[in-house]
Amino acid sequence: MKKNRTLFGVMAVMATLSFAPASGALAEEIKIPVGSQAARDQGQFPASGLTQASVRTKWGNPTEVRGPVGEPPITQWIYPDFIVYFEGNRVIHTVLKPEH
Repeated sequence: MKKNRTLFGVMAVMATLSFAPASGALAEEIKIPVGSQAARDQGQFPASGLTQASVRTKWGNPTEVRGPVGEPPITQWIYPDFIVYFEGNRVIHTVLKPEH
C-alpha cells in the first residue's frame, strides 16, 4: 500500500512539473518590438504568389540562392534586406532581415 502511495505521489509531481512553465535555463526569450518590421515599407518586398521571373525583374538577381530542397522544392533567394522563399516557381513568403 505504501509503495502505491509513493508511486502515485511521484507520478503526481511529474505531472505537475510537466505543466509548469519552462524556466530560463531551458529556453531563451527573444523580444521583438511591436511593429519593428511594420515600420519598413512592406510594399517594397515580393508578395506571395509572384513568380521567380517577376521577382527577378523587379528586384534583380539575388546575392545568393539556396536550394531547391525537399518536396515540394523550396528555394531561398537572399537579397540585402530580405529573403524570398519559393515553392516551385512561386513566392510563398518574404522575411525581412533585421536592421543593424
